[in-house]
Amino acid sequence: MKKKKLSGVLLSLMLSTTLIVGCSGGEKSSGSGSSGDTIKVGANLELSGGVASYGQSIAEGLELALEEINKEGIDGKKIELVKVDNKSDAAEATSGAIKLINQDKVVAVIGAATSTNTIAQVQVAQDSKIPLITPTGTNPAITNQDGKLNDFIFRTCFIDPFQGTVAANFASDDLKVKNAAVLIDSSSDYAKGLAASFKEAFEAKGGAIVAEEAYVAKDTDFRATLTRIKSANPDFVFLPGYYEEVGLILKQAREVGIDVAFMGGDGWDSPKLAEIAGADPLNNTFITNHYSSGDTDPKIQDFVKAFKAKYDDKSPDAFNALGYDTAYFLADAIERAGSADPEKIQEALAATEDLALVSGNLTLDENHDPIKSASILEYINGTQEFKSTVAP
Repeated sequence: MKKKKLSGVLLSLMLSTTLIVGCSGGEKSSGSGSSGDTIKVGANLELSGGVASYGQSIAEGLELALEEINKEGIDGKKIELVKVDNKSDAAEATSGAIKLINQDKVVAVIGAATSTNTIAQVQVAQDSKIPLITPTGTNPAITNQDGKLNDFIFRTCFIDPFQGTVAANFASDDLKVKNAAVLIDSSSDYAKGLAASFKEAFEAKGGAIVAEEAYVAKDTDFRATLTRIKSANPDFVFLPGYYEEVGLILKQAREVGIDVAFMGGDGWDSPKLAEIAGADPLNNTFITNHYSSGDTDPKIQDFVKAFKAKYDDKSPDAFNALGYDTAYFLADAIERAGSADPEKIQEALAATEDLALVSGNLTLDENHDPIKSASILEYINGTQEFKSTVAP
């Protein structure tokens, strides 16, 4: 992969490039995506609603990256980021994609944060031949539906089967768990996908699933479900949900006397989780995640320093990091494409190999899914502590 200018700004942080922004899009790429000194890129994010913390964190990471990228630009061009709020709703995500592509004429769309809200945009992007990149949508069907590649769809994060397998291996090998319960949000593609991969990997290692229960997003009282789980006497509970419900579930689980370890995925990763659950209920819980701000890797620590300088000493979470990385992923592709034509950008994205990012070196496989490492984090007194990195 050619590095060209991609060793300026981010050699101080780790990678470097620039995003250009301009006008293009529609059903057919014209190759004239530039308009003056800018190239337009869309962001379709959950800026309000039930998982607003995710979209807001991605936006913060994008904005930091674009500040760095736009210091030099590519061929004198800079990025104009056009944001829409999908309100944490799939129908709104579809409408947002239509607006960004048909009205704003963006050359690519970043988002959404969740799998369901990303899947809602896939057909619009495919039909319009506009690259769509989700920073954090982990469901495999985003990029490959029933064995068919969605060729204009990409992601910056690893996928659920890898994340679920990592969790199962950690439970079995590190925590020595023999019996597990699974509790999922039945309305979430993310939760269902993670649970399926966890169950398959855990049973393959000789573990037994002793209870499988479900809830629906926006539920607030989980005591009856948790009482059933307690009666099954599991050694461990796998809970692949989003932070709003997870916080309440953990709090109520401890109240009904479930004191075993809980584990989830990146959907737990929000500063609001500890506010909802409380610090004590979070003890003896773990997550798989895309990166940890506690990792001593110099690339990560440079990013943490820059993020804290911009956002009043706030420590960046994985959604911040993946938003940041997605801007550089797209910038690198635009530079290598030598064009703001969406179809040329798509080709360059698909050819990405060994791109150094905060969340790890990124190489895409044949399904446009990154081959990347995962981090295991533990919550101790309400704070994430880095435990280990797991190779793909």
